[in-house]
Amino acid sequence: MTWPRSNLLGVLLAEENAEALVVLAGSSRDPDLAPFVGGARLGEACVVAHGGGVWLVYFTSMEREEAARAEAGGVELIHPADFGMEALRREGKTSGEILAAAVNSAFERAGTEAGRVVLAGRPPAGSVLALARALEEGGRQPISGRSLMLALRRRKTEREIKGIAAAARATMAAFRSVAEALAESSVREEEELWLGEERSTVARVKALAAQVFAAHGLEQPESSIVAPAEEGATGHSTGTPERVLRAGESIVVDLFPRGRLFADCTRTFCVGEPPEGLVRAHGLVLEALDTSLEAVRPGVRGWTLHERVCRLFENEGFAVPDKNPGTQTGYFHLLGHGVGYELHELPSFRKTGPGTGEFAAGDVVTIEPGLYDPDAGWGVRLEDLVVVTEDGMTNLTPLPYDLDPRAW
Repeated sequence: MTWPRSNLLGVLLAEENAEALVVLAGSSRDPDLAPFVGGARLGEACVVAHGGGVWLVYFTSMEREEAARAEAGGVELIHPADFGMEALRREGKTSGEILAAAVNSAFERAGTEAGRVVLAGRPPAGSVLALARALEEGGRQPISGRSLMLALRRRKTEREIKGIAAAARATMAAFRSVAEALAESSVREEEELWLGEERSTVARVKALAAQVFAAHGLEQPESSIVAPAEEGATGHSTGTPERVLRAGESIVVDLFPRGRLFADCTRTFCVGEPPEGLVRAHGLVLEALDTSLEAVRPGVRGWTLHERVCRLFENEGFAVPDKNPGTQTGYFHLLGHGVGYELHELPSFRKTGPGTGEFAAGDVVTIEPGLYDPDAGWGVRLEDLVVVTEDGMTNLTPLPYDLDPRAW
């Protein structure tokens, strides 16, 4: 079995005029290492890829069973004994010297020659320096691998799409838990929402989502967003934990948990009677979402969809970013982004830059229009996560869009 992206990696290395790719990471959670190791859970590890082959170096025999899981995905293993790690330690070699021996062992297996080597991964700074020094001493020129890895990770394999879909299902379960809690909340003095005998706060809603994620084996490495009223009007405030939710105000809930890969979804709620401006904005955002989702397919650019949404909102009297750069009201962010081993990946919805070309089958992107009015104290964002298919897209987060959680 060969590693699934070997052909694409060969093309990308040729574009860089590079001999090989080296990925050094502190753990298998590193988004540059993760595509090579599948579900294996490793500590420090290194990958060398050249000529269609991929070699994985791991540094402790205690991880041999985990490393074997990576081997099943099409990589060849280099065990600690293969480069004499224990002997090197007994000789008092530094961690940098041990790393150099490991990488050189992989180069020998791969049959690489001196030349340009793409260096990727996010290990500690000292490891980066040691590896760069080892490469240079071997007559190799290290170059940055950030752009290559983004391009390599962009189009997802079937296994990766299944992983994202699993995270998306957990995200939907969390939203249903949040909607149920909001729907069951009572309204008391000063329009405060209470669930049982406790006030409904930002922290309490986040805890509901976190419990669902934990039950599904997921984590939320960055704080989820539960942003009521004036906080939701800023776009990406995560919400003040002790802030009590109130009837009649918008509540932007943006959840983006991670297993091995991320999911991402946003809904906006309002308990009780919503203000007229919020209702109108919600309807426009839903229209923008629907028309954008219908247009997602191979051959379409994210920027094109973004511009269409700008024109829709502009025609309704809202400020938009392509005509009002720096605006903090109306619509002020891009329509979406790629999702994968990182929350924000390629393809890009920007006008120019890396990954701004046409969508292709295997891309996983968000579509997330929004409208915000800080003066009125409300924000609306609706976001779905989709996989681009050969003839359109598949929505991974087909949840209700209703403002009223009782309609869920």
